[in-house]
Amino acid sequence: MPVLVITGTGTEVGKTVATAAVAAAALAAGRSVAVLKAAQTGVGPDERGDADEVARLAGPVTAREVARYPEPLAPGTAALRAGRAPVRPEEVAEAAAKLATEHDLVLVEGAGGLLVRFDAAGGTLADAAKLLRAPVLVVASAGLGTLNTTELTARALRERELALLGVVIGSWPARPDLACRCNVADLPLVAGAPLLGALPEGAGALAPAAFRRDAGQWLAPRLDGSWDAAAFTVREAPAPFGQAGRTPAH
Repeated sequence: MPVLVITGTGTEVGKTVATAAVAAAALAAGRSVAVLKAAQTGVGPDERGDADEVARLAGPVTAREVARYPEPLAPGTAALRAGRAPVRPEEVAEAAAKLATEHDLVLVEGAGGLLVRFDAAGGTLADAAKLLRAPVLVVASAGLGTLNTTELTARALRERELALLGVVIGSWPARPDLACRCNVADLPLVAGAPLLGALPEGAGALAPAAFRRDAGQWLAPRLDGSWDAAAFTVREAPAPFGQAGRTPAH
């Protein structure tokens, strides 16, 4: 898995912090890591972007961006309003492939969700993943509504014959409500892929040393961590899980 594409089910689901956790766990396992932000929006030329935040939290990774635009909008819209060239899926794939020749693992972080448009032609992160033949990790929210957006993302991946590696919960609350607790078992069902981690609420606010120390505890072995999905589900899910006839509520 030299390249892993990381997308979210939407905005503000913890995608950048999850990317940092994956990077930190890989670094701790002795792998060299590069992080490529396909399109950074909402930051000025001298401001820190998401790839920089991953490097701050995770440690010595190579941080790169394909393009950045000042307004916090979808990449295609942000590029148009800025009067700049849009990002093309081919550019993202080419940059990631080059980084893969120099690193053990390249993490390609998208902007927003899987099908957010890069350009007027409708190019997306999914197209870049297709060109790279790379698996996709989906970062999802914990609460009510996440089953619908996660299943839609998983279906979009399957329709494009892209491999869904699994799902990571981007922010697990300290006091999860009933919806969050039910979603622990329902998320892998609607995604058709395993739950590969759950980051604690506020993980991105930890000091870098603490973040790097703990990152592996939030991720499954498939992502170089020690997190146990079965144990987490037993601990967090409500008692009715496992009973026959239960249908996930979207």
